[in-house]
Amino acid sequence: MIDPEHVVLLDDDGHAIGTAPKSSVHGTDTALHLAFSCHVLNERGEVLVTRRALGKKTWPGVWSNSFCGHPRPAEPVVAAVHRRAEFELGLTLTNLELALPLFRYRAVDATGIVEHEVCPVYTAIAYEEPVLNPLEVVDAMWVDPADLRASLDATPWAFSPWLVLQAQQLHLFDGALARRRAS
Repeated sequence: MIDPEHVVLLDDDGHAIGTAPKSSVHGTDTALHLAFSCHVLNERGEVLVTRRALGKKTWPGVWSNSFCGHPRPAEPVVAAVHRRAEFELGLTLTNLELALPLFRYRAVDATGIVEHEVCPVYTAIAYEEPVLNPLEVVDAMWVDPADLRASLDATPWAFSPWLVLQAQQLHLFDGALARRRAS
């Protein structure tokens, strides 16, 4: 059986070239690897933002998208999204859609730890309130997408770099995402 704490390594073209322990791919010399991000909406069209747990290796305590993670080797990304939604937030997702298939970024946090990921971005809907896993998330709130957009513009340093970049590339919080609310 493959260790579930391994991630998929990628070449510069985004093709899988192997696996590595998750603990080895978030350091000062981080290899390009596969991840994902998800933005969850509720029936009111609000988007869920979360504050990363203080024990997280990268960007601890920073506000970010609803959740993100890494697919296990041989695990379909969509299955990983559902798995992490349940694990981090106790949420069952509906209407999962791929919003930005080729999102890629490299960012360095204040401690020198690097995130270097090809990270498809999804949107989804949840009908229940999150139940936070304290190892992953210390706080969460549903916010109006326009208010989040204003906060990202005014104080981008207060959020994870991938959330800021995703919002810029997708215009996630300019109204289109809010129209995706549950019917």
